[in-house]
Amino acid sequence: MDLHPNVASLAPLLGTWRGKGRGEYPTITSFEYADEWTFSHSGKPFVSFVQSTRSAEGKPMHTESGYLRGTGDGAIEIVAALPTGQVEIGGGRADEAAGVLTLTTDASVTNTPTAKTVERVTRSYRVEGDVLDIDLAMAAVGQELGHHLASRLTRDTMPT
Repeated sequence: MDLHPNVASLAPLLGTWRGKGRGEYPTITSFEYADEWTFSHSGKPFVSFVQSTRSAEGKPMHTESGYLRGTGDGAIEIVAALPTGQVEIGGGRADEAAGVLTLTTDASVTNTPTAKTVERVTRSYRVEGDVLDIDLAMAAVGQELGHHLASRLTRDTMPT
């Protein structure tokens, strides 16, 4: 199935990616994790994603799912839902230069009544060949926007 023209530039993201990551934030102890992302499409003007992490012992840590919506001319929108009680909604850009796709998003966050307060999340995805680097910063629990997560993944499977 062909990608919708509005998300054709996101083709390098498609597939399943696995690797290692490291998390830190002023309010927590730093940690390492195994990270897995799957990006797929249905021919509509969006790419869907599912992410999950596991501890060094193999225990589930985090998961999220969402959509990268193409609006044309490299503009994108992100909608991400997290079981910790947050939904990210924002915009960004997808740019390709010299075979490297760089995708950045900046999202405001809506929190459920009992969730920890997260105000803003920025994400950066960089795809070069079969390597995907992901960086995430957040403003949460009274802290200014700051680095939270970074992972380096390699493509495990290509989309069919």
